[in-house]
Amino acid sequence: MSSTSSQHSGKEGSTHKSDDQKISKVHIHGEGGEFVTINGQKFYRHELMSAFGGTLNPGVSPYPDNQINPAPVGLSGFALTTIVLSLFNAQAMGINVPNVVVSLACMYGGTVQFIAGLLEFVTGNTFGFTALTSYGAFWISYAAIFIEAFGIEDAYKDTDQMENAVGFFLLGWAIFTFILVLNTLKSTLAFFSLFFFLLLTFLLLAGGAFTGHVGVTRAGGVVGVITGFIAWYNAFAGTATRVNSYIVAHPIQLPVYKRD
Repeated sequence: MSSTSSQHSGKEGSTHKSDDQKISKVHIHGEGGEFVTINGQKFYRHELMSAFGGTLNPGVSPYPDNQINPAPVGLSGFALTTIVLSLFNAQAMGINVPNVVVSLACMYGGTVQFIAGLLEFVTGNTFGFTALTSYGAFWISYAAIFIEAFGIEDAYKDTDQMENAVGFFLLGWAIFTFILVLNTLKSTLAFFSLFFFLLLTFLLLAGGAFTGHVGVTRAGGVVGVITGFIAWYNAFAGTATRVNSYIVAHPIQLPVYKRD
């Protein structure tokens, strides 16, 4: 379901419970499963937006009042920067020095993605806000490693110590990504695949940094390229509709909530 496919409808049939009655689970109920209760508020299923990678929305939720969808530009910045860095990590064309990615990491993958995350805050999308601002900050912090003014590389005279430090950096992001993977288990295949392959990328790159095995890092680069293209697909899904494109995304839904 595209974020532009329908508008937020009225709340006929909605009921509100007091704060002490609110629940944190989502319940599907009714004779035909036509009702969904989210945090104590009852909706018709057609009133809700389903999990969809094009909006970085990991579960059923009411349509936002603000119709801006910042996810595609954030996903695009993430995709391009990830693919360029991953090609270096995979040593494509024999190039293994990744410094040229600093410009993308600062401007597109970093700044633009971070701004997209702030706009997700405006739309009320907690997941999108968390993911995009965090990965935008990742790219900016990664770029800082290669910028001489920060003095990060100069601080490590011991090469092994530098590689291990980078390994810790990447491992920390792998743990964060694992948390997001858990948040997408009930979403769509493309949405889940994005964070799952990103998790594999971080783990392989961290393993390559810790062990010094070039093959492990190159494998991380290959998986990173796949991750970037999945991110681009999700960005396309968030922008393509039958109004502007002959080709639109058809989300494959993962197993979701059981009926009460």
